[in-house]
Amino acid sequence: MSLPPTGQVPMDRALARLLILGALSLVALGLFLTLGVPHGAWGFALPFRAGKLVALVLVAYAIATSTQLFHVATRNQILTPAIMGFDALYLMLQAGLVFFLGAMATQNLEPVFKFSLEVILMMVFSTGLFLWLFSAQARDLHLLVLVGIIFGTLFRSLSSFISRMIDPNDFVVVQGASFAQFNTVNIDLVWITLVLCAFTLPVLWALRHQFDVLALGRDTAINLGLAYRRVMLITFAMIGLLVSVSTALVGPVTFFGLLVTHLAYRLLPGARFGQTWVAATLVAVITLVGGQAVFEHVLGFKGTLSVVIDLLGGLVFLTLLFKGAQR
Repeated sequence: MSLPPTGQVPMDRALARLLILGALSLVALGLFLTLGVPHGAWGFALPFRAGKLVALVLVAYAIATSTQLFHVATRNQILTPAIMGFDALYLMLQAGLVFFLGAMATQNLEPVFKFSLEVILMMVFSTGLFLWLFSAQARDLHLLVLVGIIFGTLFRSLSSFISRMIDPNDFVVVQGASFAQFNTVNIDLVWITLVLCAFTLPVLWALRHQFDVLALGRDTAINLGLAYRRVMLITFAMIGLLVSVSTALVGPVTFFGLLVTHLAYRLLPGARFGQTWVAATLVAVITLVGGQAVFEHVLGFKGTLSVVIDLLGGLVFLTLLFKGAQR
């Protein structure tokens, strides 16, 4: 199912912009792999950096895709999946593990087991929430967002309560988990993340035209013959999976998705889902990989990329709010 062309950007110009983004992505990837490698250390540096590079690309894909899907499902480009309480649930899990097991035991947990536990718990939470709210008795999208906000507040309160009861020395571990860690990505988790992200690619690509219809709203989509309930459930399942994977791999990144999707919207105004999806993913790769290359290999870790991303994303969020208030 597809809509007639309505984009404001001609196809050739959109393709040219996508090619430029692709070229910039390749430059960012090349800089990350080669920048500052000492002479004679290529044999060690390239395999080490390649694993980390794959992890960053997967995180960029997961965050950009989940945010754009959330915009389509909610028809609101200010919201992000973080509003559903994923980040707060992740932090509550970290605080709970430190409280019951201790900081040392938490850090010594087998990485694959800890990663799988976090992904499964967040997926169970998101799937249960979506299935309940999209049952036959309740299909209100606004109720879904409202319940997500309430759960997020509940999880943050529980996390704060648990943090007050644990040892101050152990609290450092919980505090460290509240920020995204792009410098210390666990390479052992890359293959699991790669498989999970690869699973979403063919599903989303097959549904890309239906997402264009879904963005028109529930009533219009149903009138056009879209299986609204099925597409919405698949959409939120993909959002839950991608957010869970990226959060468990590097930690919560609140505004990164908002930043890269709105850059893509600006580059391709009026474009369809498929084009914007590719653009948002490429912008995310350029921002994350290029930024990490600069902070890691030029500035020598004298700064944190996640702080800069959250600052810029927060400014984008405030700008969108002010623009919405002036209308």
